Amino acid sequence: MERKTFPTSETVDFIVVGSGSAGGIVARELALAGHSVVIMEQGPRLDAWEFEHDELKYRHLSGITNNPATNPQTFRRDESEVAVRRNSMTYARVVGGSSSHFNANFWRLHEIDFIERSVLGPIEGADLVDWPITYAELEPYYCKVEWEVGVSGLAGASPFASFHSRPYPMPHLPIKSSGVLFERGARALGLHPFPSPMAINSTVYRGRPACVQCGLCGGFACEVKAKNSSVWTVIPEAEESGNCEVRSNSYVFQIGMNDAGRATGVHYFDGDRVEQFQHARAVVVCANGSETPKLLLNSATNAQPTGLANSSDMVGRNLMLNKGGGAQARFEEPLNEYKGANVTMMLHDFYNSDPARGFYGGGGFTARSGGPLTWGQNVPEGTPTWGPEFKDYLESYTHWMNCAGHGTSLAQPTNRIDIDPDLKDDWGVSAMRVTYKDHPDDMKHAQFMVDRAVEIMDAAGAVQIVPSEVGPANGGVHLLGTCRMGDDPTTSVIDKYHRTHDVTNLFLCDGSSLPTSTRGQPTHTIEALAFRAAEHINRFAAANEI
Repeated sequence: MERKTFPTSETVDFIVVGSGSAGGIVARELALAGHSVVIMEQGPRLDAWEFEHDELKYRHLSGITNNPATNPQTFRRDESEVAVRRNSMTYARVVGGSSSHFNANFWRLHEIDFIERSVLGPIEGADLVDWPITYAELEPYYCKVEWEVGVSGLAGASPFASFHSRPYPMPHLPIKSSGVLFERGARALGLHPFPSPMAINSTVYRGRPACVQCGLCGGFACEVKAKNSSVWTVIPEAEESGNCEVRSNSYVFQIGMNDAGRATGVHYFDGDRVEQFQHARAVVVCANGSETPKLLLNSATNAQPTGLANSSDMVGRNLMLNKGGGAQARFEEPLNEYKGANVTMMLHDFYNSDPARGFYGGGGFTARSGGPLTWGQNVPEGTPTWGPEFKDYLESYTHWMNCAGHGTSLAQPTNRIDIDPDLKDDWGVSAMRVTYKDHPDDMKHAQFMVDRAVEIMDAAGAVQIVPSEVGPANGGVHLLGTCRMGDDPTTSVIDKYHRTHDVTNLFLCDGSSLPTSTRGQPTHTIEALAFRAAEHINRFAAANEI
């Protein structure tokens, strides 16, 4: 297929900044509606065979993620500290974005997630709010994700789930050893485990093959296209429309604005680091929960001196990272967890926040595994790190699994992304500064999850259990809440249709849009929001309201 290209001098209908979970969907929906669309992506475009299962390169040397050497960040716990150079926000920098290397857990939110502030009331030190939409409003779009992008699972398997109007299009993935043991331990405690819904094919779906059980999902792209990343799913469909160009190696650093307060396009560096400008009638930013606020803040104008769409002073605030806690467990017999999708079994018995616990927080558990290099670098306390005993430990890799807890983080205005006053990246663009400190309830809930994980693994018959340590967050990959949606322009950045309150033709849709943190797995919700946002943007365009 010959791919469409647009000259920079041509004014396209829409620029979509970012090609990940949200950006790919928004671009597809706009292109299929007949609009001209350019997707801007910082990183390269790789074909399936070019991705690697190299743990050292991908997990430790920024193989497809943002590189601290060229894209630096600074970090501090609170505003009284001097920020130090450290990359705490991690995301893919490649066509497909973080949908390329995610684990592909596709949890829906429950009805309670959208109304927690009304149900629980205020929480000291936090800015807990209701969503401006309900589960019922988003439910059709969850279905659309499941059927258009592809999700395997078993609807109705969890007694705690909110209603599904359609089943999943594919059966759940085969349950691997960790899932069997997790289910055994959970049921012994009276809990309700069920097969994990995953954005991974269990059968041939839409021309893409089923999972080949390679064993490395999290942090790696799928060379057979069984993991339903935007680069294999919605982006090719957008291109096939003849209305969409994917412009890789294009680093957007500023949104252009005119005197009327409207976006006119984007300034970006091309693959040769030459500055370019692409004209557009509207801009949709889907860059992620750290890059989106960074772009808005770096796009300040005389009329909007604190950053675009920031009259509320909420751009970059309320960063949430999903706090969790779990336990590693060793079993007498080998589990061979190096095979199969990382996650096959989970439970939601502890999903809701229970005031009786004395703190806010809820979430779920998954039975999962990881690669041998990463596992071997996390040696339990008391285990020698050299010699025969260390060798014995390394050779026990196939006997281990992880009971992983995924939880909430409370929104706090002091947790934020802003611009470092001194540090610049290799392109001369001001770098992001991250300020983050866990709310005390987040810490208490993380310890609660650790304790539950230990109980589950003990009931499963583990011969050794290593609880995770609950400490302060040093970074994350779920980058949420920094441009939250809401009805009130004084307390939010975008409305419930993802239009910024301050700029009529500027839209935002990614993890930054979420008012609360979700229960540890936000991507399904981000994609559902993207389908919904695109539907409304198309509606506005048809009515000449952009």
